[in-house]
Amino acid sequence: MNKAIIKCPHCGKSNRVPAAADGRPRCGNCHHDLPWVVEAGDDDFSAIAERPGVPVLVDFWAVWCGPCRVVSPVLDKLAYERAGQIKLVKVDVDHSPQLSARFAIQAVPTLMVIVDGKIVARQAGAAPAPVLRSWLEEALTK
Repeated sequence: MNKAIIKCPHCGKSNRVPAAADGRPRCGNCHHDLPWVVEAGDDDFSAIAERPGVPVLVDFWAVWCGPCRVVSPVLDKLAYERAGQIKLVKVDVDHSPQLSARFAIQAVPTLMVIVDGKIVARQAGAAPAPVLRSWLEEALTK
């Protein structure tokens, strides 16, 4: 399983954060919750994004997609703001054709919120940061 190196926003220490784990990642130094931003594909999506626990924000994107490049930093910021509350999972549709077909992805970016393995919200297309923030808030209160 892949791991990401995440810098703690509180103390600045780098931490290895596994893509799939029980619970939430915490800094090994200061023990604050860490942002959880990982990549997933056809082979590991279920283990990474559909497990019970922390709600998952899934970003279906593509390298060639201009709106995806605009939305990505906003999603990263939301993951940092909600450290310990959500996991951001990025799926490159060009490298994950089975997931694209399974979730009927017809436009990128497409965003989904998954809670305990169930899709509770879905949005296609880019939106401004305040719209994405309120969409995520609403999805997490369902």
